[in-house]
Amino acid sequence: MVLKVAGRGRVPPFIVMDVMRAANAREAAGGDVLHLEVGQPGTPAPDGVLAAARAALDGHLIGYTDAMGLPGLRRRIARHYKDWYGCEVDPERIMVTTGSSAGFQVAFLAAFDAGDRVALAAPGYPAYRNILTALGVEPVLLPTEAEHRFQPTPELLERLPSPPDGLIVASPSNPAGTMVGRAEMQALVDYCRAQGIRLVSDEIYHGICFDQPGVSALELTDEAIVINSFSKYFSMTGWRLGWMVLPEDLLRPAECLGQNLFISAPCLSQIAGEAAFDCEAQLNGYVAAYARNRTLLLEELPKAGLDRLAPADGAFYIYADVSSLTNDSEDFCKRMLAEIGVAATPGIDFDPDRGRRFVRFSFAGREAVMAEAAHRLKDWIKG
Repeated sequence: MVLKVAGRGRVPPFIVMDVMRAANAREAAGGDVLHLEVGQPGTPAPDGVLAAARAALDGHLIGYTDAMGLPGLRRRIARHYKDWYGCEVDPERIMVTTGSSAGFQVAFLAAFDAGDRVALAAPGYPAYRNILTALGVEPVLLPTEAEHRFQPTPELLERLPSPPDGLIVASPSNPAGTMVGRAEMQALVDYCRAQGIRLVSDEIYHGICFDQPGVSALELTDEAIVINSFSKYFSMTGWRLGWMVLPEDLLRPAECLGQNLFISAPCLSQIAGEAAFDCEAQLNGYVAAYARNRTLLLEELPKAGLDRLAPADGAFYIYADVSSLTNDSEDFCKRMLAEIGVAATPGIDFDPDRGRRFVRFSFAGREAVMAEAAHRLKDWIKG
């Protein structure tokens, strides 16, 4: 007898994880790998976080917390919005989550019903559309170009046959690293309010910005769902800790969903996460290292023939147009890993329709790795 397999699990893979698996297999077989595929900081959690975690393990009960998170951490996150953005945020509107990934799941479940339509830029983070698809929500891709800075605009939304139920905005974005300025964010907020569109603002790369600070949707509206994470700026990827700032009408629905799906975010991570906000000097040192990596790749990749690059205003990615070299970025990345040991992510992970002419390079690792990767790429491509 053949048992049923639910259709919701038949979503596309998160290809970057497949690339990482192939890179790890190469390493296990004795090959060397330069990791430019995964958006994971190559730096440890800051010293204050580690100290807080060690202290908590000494006699502290590491158990369940409220589904919304530890009160002290929620208050500290609220203070963060005052310090960084000048925003007054009620701690009661903050929900601590098991990474931003759980935040997206709870947010999408709370805000959208099966059959709803949610717009998002292409290229964009693949888990958005794959989570939405698994939930029966239709992702509506907005094809963006360099002229749009790979970001959604009211003009692109106007081209849809009808207004969507939701819009996801990511600034800085993954994979392009581009940012939405204050005027552009205001235009999106105004458009969403006028059209009755639920705005979801992904701000997980805030803090990793190179020329200007990020604009939080909370500076302009209390109606948006804002999602952030300790994984990127705070260098706590494996601690699986994030948060959401929710509008009033979603507080109880999100809480009930969190109670049933996750119970709570990891208690130890929450205790340690509160200390992360006192580690800005060390964290800004990490950002300075990313900036050096960014400068290096923006200077060296064109020498390898990769001269059509997204601006990389923030985050730690460079989105490169490789159409002069290939029309199959997946094959290009496989050959690059096999022949020179450089792991990168094909653009089809981020744009299933046009991504075969793009590759994403992550510069979250060490500067020496970036320099060696650029050297190998120049020799391989110019060969």
